[in-house]
Amino acid sequence: MFSKTLVARKTLFLPALMLISLFIFFDLAPAFAADPTAAEYGVVLNLSGKQRMLTQKMSKEIVLIAMGHETAANVKNLQATANLFDKTLKGLRNGNAELKLVSTSNSRILRQLDKVDAIWVEFQPVVQTIIDQGSASADQVAVVAEKNLPLLKQMNKCVKLYEKDASKAGMSSDPGLAVTINLSGKQRMLTQKMSKEFFLIAYGHNPADNKLNLQETYTLFDRTLKGLLDGDASLDLPGTTDTTIRAQLATVQGMWTKFQPSMAYGADPATSAISADKVSLVAGGNVPLLKNMNKAVKMYEKKAAGGAL
Repeated sequence: MFSKTLVARKTLFLPALMLISLFIFFDLAPAFAADPTAAEYGVVLNLSGKQRMLTQKMSKEIVLIAMGHETAANVKNLQATANLFDKTLKGLRNGNAELKLVSTSNSRILRQLDKVDAIWVEFQPVVQTIIDQGSASADQVAVVAEKNLPLLKQMNKCVKLYEKDASKAGMSSDPGLAVTINLSGKQRMLTQKMSKEFFLIAYGHNPADNKLNLQETYTLFDRTLKGLLDGDASLDLPGTTDTTIRAQLATVQGMWTKFQPSMAYGADPATSAISADKVSLVAGGNVPLLKNMNKAVKMYEKKAAGGAL
C-alpha cells in the first residue's frame, strides 16, 4: 500500500517538476526564438534604439505644428514617424522581414514591450487627432509634453535589455560594440530631444524646466560624441580607430559645432524669447544632424555583421 502511494506521488511530482523546469527555461532563454547572428543583434539594437528617437521626433513635429511652422510638411512627417514607430514596435515583438527584425520570446523583454505598448495606446490617439485636424492646441502640446518622456524611458529600458542580451550572446566577442551601437543610436534621439526642448521653450511651454532639460541633453550629446571618437570609461565607450567611422563622426562633429550655439542660446536663463528666425535655423539643422548620426549607427551595425564599411 505504501509503495503504491509512493509511486502515485512520484507520478504526480515528475510532471510538475518538468513543468517548473520548462517555466525556468523559457524565462531564462535567449531574447530570440532562435540563436540570432551578430548581424541580427545589430539590427535589433539599431531599430529598438531608433524607437527612442521616434518618440522625440513625433513630439518635436507636434510642437512645430502648434507653432504653425511649415504645418503641412510637419503633419506629413508626423504621420510617417508615427507609422514607423508602430510598425517597428510590432516587429520587435513578432518579427518583420521588411525591417529585418527577428521576433523575441524572452519573457522579460516581452513584459517590457508590454509597458511600451500600454503608453503607446494612450499616446497614439493624441498623435492621430493632431494629424487628422492638421493642427495642435496648447492642451494637446501639454499632453504630449507629459506623455513622451515615459514612452521614451520605457523604450530605453527595452534597448538596455537587448544590449545586455547581445553582449552575453551574439556579440560576446566584442561586448563594447553592443554598448557603442546603443549609445550611438541614443545620439539620434538626443538630436530630436534637444530640438523638441528648444521648440517647447520657443512655444512658451514650461520654459524654465525645458531650459534645464535642454542644457542636460545637449551636454550629454557633446560628451557621447567625444566618447564615440576617443572613448569614455564612465560611459563604457571604447572609442574607435576605424578610419571610415571616424570620418563620419567628424562630419557629425562639424555639424554639431554649428548647431550647438543655438542649443546654448535656448538653454541660457537670460534668453527671454526665441525669434522665428532661430526656430527656422534649428528646424532646418536638426534633421541633417540626425541623418548623419544615423549613418554612423549604420556603420556600427555593419561592423557587428562583419561587413565592409
